[in-house]
Amino acid sequence: MSGIKGNKCTFVKRRLILWVLLTNIILVLYCLTNPSQGKNRGTQAGTCPLSVQFVKTNVSMPSQSTKPEECSPKLNIMFMKTHKTASSTILNILFRFGEKHKLKFALPDGRNDFFYPSPFLCSQVKDYKLGDCFNIVCNHMRFDHHEVAKLLPPDAVYITILRDPVALFESSFHYYHKAVPLTWRINGENKLAEFLNNPQSFYSPTSFNSFYLKNMLFFDFGLDNNLEANDPRVMRDIQNLSKHFDLVLFAEYFEESLVLLKDKLCWTMEDILYFKLNARRSSSLSHLTPELRAKALQWNGADWRLYQHFNASFWARVEAYGSDRMKREVNELRRRNSEMKDICIKDGGAVEAQKIQDRRFQPWQPVGESSILGYNIKKHIDPKFRTICEKMLTPEIQYLSDLGVNLWLTRLWGWFKDAVFTV
Repeated sequence: MSGIKGNKCTFVKRRLILWVLLTNIILVLYCLTNPSQGKNRGTQAGTCPLSVQFVKTNVSMPSQSTKPEECSPKLNIMFMKTHKTASSTILNILFRFGEKHKLKFALPDGRNDFFYPSPFLCSQVKDYKLGDCFNIVCNHMRFDHHEVAKLLPPDAVYITILRDPVALFESSFHYYHKAVPLTWRINGENKLAEFLNNPQSFYSPTSFNSFYLKNMLFFDFGLDNNLEANDPRVMRDIQNLSKHFDLVLFAEYFEESLVLLKDKLCWTMEDILYFKLNARRSSSLSHLTPELRAKALQWNGADWRLYQHFNASFWARVEAYGSDRMKREVNELRRRNSEMKDICIKDGGAVEAQKIQDRRFQPWQPVGESSILGYNIKKHIDPKFRTICEKMLTPEIQYLSDLGVNLWLTRLWGWFKDAVFTV
């Protein structure tokens, strides 16, 4: 018995050493490819003169509808893509709209984000040159409004999406905890509960990847995620964010959010049709007790205040839009999505990763797991719907490749995590 334990311990040690060694190699590669922090940080004004004519296209869609003649679609958009908030589904909507109308994306280079968790810089944009202007910025970044504004025209619409901080923390913890070294020593089957019962024992603000474990929304927005909820800087930062964003969406009210987005951008119903991407299987979800939920809210107090602030303004927008009108639009969106699901998706719903037959539709998986669901596309689809079905089902990594991004760093990390952690 002791020999078996010794062999198992040796295996774990070797695996850990290999993980540390390869992680350091990848970090060095990331640093070598990360643009200089001072590059292109001149005194360029926060606007650019880009003007793109709206391109009308004829795309066959079921039950097609149109916008009023007096409404012109907004083409210049900044989407602040937050983590674990249904943002990948929004990203797919933006990719499709941008492609459809031949818009210019500011894309990352070598990976699927703008060198997150480093603060965003214009120089992180693929093939960026001083003065370049774009229509859409939408990939993961650590937000810096001053830098982002250099890429977009002055009429750009700034949007983002939030999620209940408890649900966000639960999702983030399970998705990223194997990438945060301090959580490796948590014992027991319910690691999330162990963490919440004594978070200071497993958290250090300066430790590697610690931002995944506390006030992640605050961190994504470029703010100090270690502030306590009662710190006066929290509300000051929230008020400042309010000045930058024209519309804040909510994962819990996703369909209502899309209707408000359609109205704000003067888009059509076709533009906001979607399939839910990057969703986790239900068996991987933790159901928190009221006591643990209260601890999670306290631990993520800055995010909770952020959520409450924008939640109030969200429902004020819904009221101004009209509750009856909102219900009609949500019902129409559900009906149209159901039509597209019948047209595109084999067996009508999401499946486990190992059951996805076409690698083009395989979603990115967290370290050591295959908990993210995906879809199988129907084999026999009316040719006029084939392209739109494929695009609606394409995950972020594959879509970025289709848009011309060389994701060598992302793919290297993917190969490494699968080789080391997949049992």
